[in-house]
Amino acid sequence: MKHRHILLVDDDADDQEFFRDALELIPAPLSCDIAVNGKDALQKLAKNEHFPDLIFLDWNMPIMNGQQFLEELCRQPILRAIPVIIISTSSHDQTRQTAERLGVRQFITKPNSFKGLVDAVAAVLL
Repeated sequence: MKHRHILLVDDDADDQEFFRDALELIPAPLSCDIAVNGKDALQKLAKNEHFPDLIFLDWNMPIMNGQQFLEELCRQPILRAIPVIIISTSSHDQTRQTAERLGVRQFITKPNSFKGLVDAVAAVLL
């Protein structure tokens, strides 16, 4: 199985830790970098010679939210090819429709349990 590099874009430190802990339980070779908002993620992507295989993106963040990040990603041909999965507490239909319009692969509402998070992330990665 090929090693996959993930970028998690989420401002909540607890959610970052839960996500990394969930990845450790998934039987696949994975590595994960963290960005605390969309602006931070774009800066990390600009410095990177090797882009992530997949971006997990929170929708509600300060400085640059998920929608703003996706809009900027769409403007950059080299970056818009990176698959994006929304993982957010927001589950409004309008949010989902906006995310789909901006090309996200999947929209996951953040589960209420750690097991639910592991299962949701594993379903995407395996």
